[in-house]
Amino acid sequence: VQLVESGGGLVQAGGSLRLSCAASGRTFSPYHMGWFRQAPGKEREFVAVIRWSGGTTYYANSVKGRFTISRDNAKNTVYLQMNSLKPEDTAVYYCNADEAWGQGTLVTVSS
Repeated sequence: VQLVESGGGLVQAGGSLRLSCAASGRTFSPYHMGWFRQAPGKEREFVAVIRWSGGTTYYANSVKGRFTISRDNAKNTVYLQMNSLKPEDTAVYYCNADEAWGQGTLVTVSS
């Protein structure tokens, strides 16, 4: 399975971005797909996850109410809608599906 993220970029505080993660490869049926992030000098941390079957979602407290994770099963794609962005959201965002990881996409939020 290959995961390819897109949608990162530079945005001002208070702005929005939508990240996408498309999966390709053999028959794709993960237990869940999610997003993690790693800020400079910090460890990778959990952001959000969605169960592929059923769509149950979970969020880190730091993004709850601002970020929304969703999926399109037909396209093998997961999305992360990020609103009310803060400078502390600046990080490389990684897509995850079970044991597979994407290469990451950089999100920079300016104050």
